[in-house]
Amino acid sequence: MTEPTTHRTEVVVVGGGQAGLATSWHLVRDGVDHVVLEAHTLGHEWADTRWDNFTLVTPNWHCRLPGYEYDGPDPDGFMTRDEVVAWLAGYAPTFGPPVREHTRVTSLTERAEGGFRIEATGPDGPEVWEAGSVVVATGGYHVPIVPSWAPALDPSITQLHSADYRNAAQLPEGGVLVVGSGQSGAQIAEDLHLEGRTVHLALGDAPRVARFHRGRDCMTWLAEMGLYDTGVAQYPGGLAAREKTNHYVTGRDGGRDIDLRAFAAEGMRLYGMLEGGAGTELTFLPTLTAALDGADDVYRSICRDIDRYIDAHGIEAPPAAPYTAVWEPDTDPTSLDLAAAGISTVVWAIGYRPDYRWVGAGVFDGTGRPTHSRGVTALPGLYFLGLPWLHTWGSGRFLGIAADAEHVTGVVTGRKGGARTEPAADLARRRSPGEIASDVALAG
Repeated sequence: MTEPTTHRTEVVVVGGGQAGLATSWHLVRDGVDHVVLEAHTLGHEWADTRWDNFTLVTPNWHCRLPGYEYDGPDPDGFMTRDEVVAWLAGYAPTFGPPVREHTRVTSLTERAEGGFRIEATGPDGPEVWEAGSVVVATGGYHVPIVPSWAPALDPSITQLHSADYRNAAQLPEGGVLVVGSGQSGAQIAEDLHLEGRTVHLALGDAPRVARFHRGRDCMTWLAEMGLYDTGVAQYPGGLAAREKTNHYVTGRDGGRDIDLRAFAAEGMRLYGMLEGGAGTELTFLPTLTAALDGADDVYRSICRDIDRYIDAHGIEAPPAAPYTAVWEPDTDPTSLDLAAAGISTVVWAIGYRPDYRWVGAGVFDGTGRPTHSRGVTALPGLYFLGLPWLHTWGSGRFLGIAADAEHVTGVVTGRKGGARTEPAADLARRRSPGEIASDVALAG
């Protein structure tokens, strides 16, 4: 067997998504020899793991990468999946990153003489790379989570993870149980509901947020208030913020709230936390009322925070009508017979777990997550990017990646000087409160 060719470079970037490309942009600018190793194609996850009617939940103006920002006609709108794919595809040609696609990294180990050895499988077979530094930019969502007892469900029930959901037509006829009320679960439940399917939704403890409030998108207000620039250590609750579920809301049809109570009033069946099941019988914890009330409490709390900011800064903004619950559960259901309810499909939308088994370095905690300070680990030369809450609320999103990439590459290269990435708050302040019509704002 022929020995793989050994390549040498200063930096290996693992992953060709937005985090890896942002890293490469800085390294190209600084004249650093490097390579980006991507297991599939650049930005493939946007095309391969989002459903057909997917839209961003953050306004288009949030979409920025180093040297590249959204400049389309609808900065306060929400790009569809295909529009995001097209926008991201335009990034690499602007700076020519040294990318090797279809090259999967299988092992990363320290070298006795310093630096790292990276083993990979490329289009032509095994490859070996030696580098002084490695930036792992593969994100934090690797293995879809499915309960250990899921195989005990009746085999006639179709099961799939949210990563594999595309549209209602791909599912067999019958009702659908969506498990999980985070961003993916709530939006998939909405997608199925709008397609006329009978939807059952098992809620977790995800909070929700208004789409619009006082004349602007809530996420624009929150950006201006500095939440996207606040480091995790300074955030209420500190590092525990990394474990929080994101608020559910949608950018569909120009953006609107997701109100599960309204869906229930229209026929969607809601349940609390799914506890377990076998055959066609499922059991739930009696948490439905608490989950709905808790999500609404967060919704109102965020609106009050925005109100206080408006008052403190003397900002002219239209009033907003307070939210009123349109539906209340009579009881918290604790059981469901899938067959009796006519449910043919279960969609698991309960998240992902990280998988860094290929990284042979002692930089992980007991849950398999990397330990780091803003992407810099205790092992010299090893870095992570693109993780949720790597440094700020925006770290796992387009809005925060540019600043994180600038910081990490600055450590890699020893670059001196202050940050060049404009804070999200400054970007938001340039957006006029009057850009959204008051009648739309009042719906918040």
